[in-house]
Amino acid sequence: MIKKYPKQIGVGIFKITEEAKKNVQTVLDNERLSYGSFSQEFEAEFAKIHEQKFSLFLNSGTSALQVALNALKIKHNWKNGDEVLVPALTFVATVNTISQNKLKPVFVEVDPISFNIDPKEIGKRITKRTRCIVPVSLCGLPCEIDEVNKIAKKYKLKVLEDACETMFVKHKGKAVGSKADIACYSTYVAHMITTGVGGFVATNNKDYAILSRSLINHGRDNIYIKIDDDKGKKGKKLAQVMEKRFSFIHEGYSYRMTEMEAALGVVELKHWKTTLKKRKDNAEKLKKGLKEFEKYLQSPTWPKYSDHGFMMFPLVVKGINRDKLTLFLEEMNIETRPLVPLINQPYFKKLYGDLSKKYPVADHLTKNAFYIGSHPGLTDKEIKYIICVFKEYFKKYGK
Repeated sequence: MIKKYPKQIGVGIFKITEEAKKNVQTVLDNERLSYGSFSQEFEAEFAKIHEQKFSLFLNSGTSALQVALNALKIKHNWKNGDEVLVPALTFVATVNTISQNKLKPVFVEVDPISFNIDPKEIGKRITKRTRCIVPVSLCGLPCEIDEVNKIAKKYKLKVLEDACETMFVKHKGKAVGSKADIACYSTYVAHMITTGVGGFVATNNKDYAILSRSLINHGRDNIYIKIDDDKGKKGKKLAQVMEKRFSFIHEGYSYRMTEMEAALGVVELKHWKTTLKKRKDNAEKLKKGLKEFEKYLQSPTWPKYSDHGFMMFPLVVKGINRDKLTLFLEEMNIETRPLVPLINQPYFKKLYGDLSKKYPVADHLTKNAFYIGSHPGLTDKEIKYIICVFKEYFKKYGK
């Protein structure tokens, strides 16, 4: 029997570096918590990396989705009850934000290998009331955005990419999220980079950016977003700012972030290449080590034209009970998570009924998929231990 690891091997990790502490101390010394230089630097660098003209830092990836959808709804005059296509396997926030915008989520089957929306299934769900497609890039793997965009163009639909689990990687040479009309990302705990809480709305469309910025700030006129916007102005220009400081042109939200989180984010972005490489290296070691168990496990694969960021390391069991395996892993101090269960959630069953038969692939993954960590803090010793624990389990319980 393998000796139990002394501490839990988690699905994510975050370490406060000396550089991050220094940045936070600078914020405190400046006595400036509202939108300032760190936030602006964080947004500019994030936009550059993801090939977007605009990126807006706000309090979560969920809020980003809510704001982005609302901006599209306002700009294109969508009506309450208009339909938005969304994969039948995603985190609940993707669907909740559609309903919260008084739009109707319509589910689309997913691909059994990538877990992302299956482009071949999209056309089956389009109606006269369809306005938008929300493809999700799960686990660090970009969705098939080119195929989605072809369909969207044919039916004159908008595309909002939920890339909350995927940053930095490219799909056919372009940064994840950059081919969508608007994209959303998350910097929550255990994500590709971490600021504690946080997220981004990113786009190459100026109108969407202006609208989104307003909505993040209570629907305020963008003439006055940060406390510096009146500095250096005189006469008519100052009077104009004064007049519109408290002019609210949309029904917005309070989704702003502070300089504290941005200060952490600036440091995280400096090291994104190292972070991404470490995730991919760890995933490769896990994939190689678990290959002997391919009778029982489906390991992640991806096309040559796409990269994988491995926010986590997803697995699908074959012919065995997932819950017994994950319980064994947890008892051996290896943290697990089910792969974003959606259609089996009590709340969703109440709203939409039993969707399992309509979406057999999503149902299969809901019952049989899970993930473990692939984060940069994972050591070679821990990876070897994880592989040994799997070996122990299949030796005892494999058929």
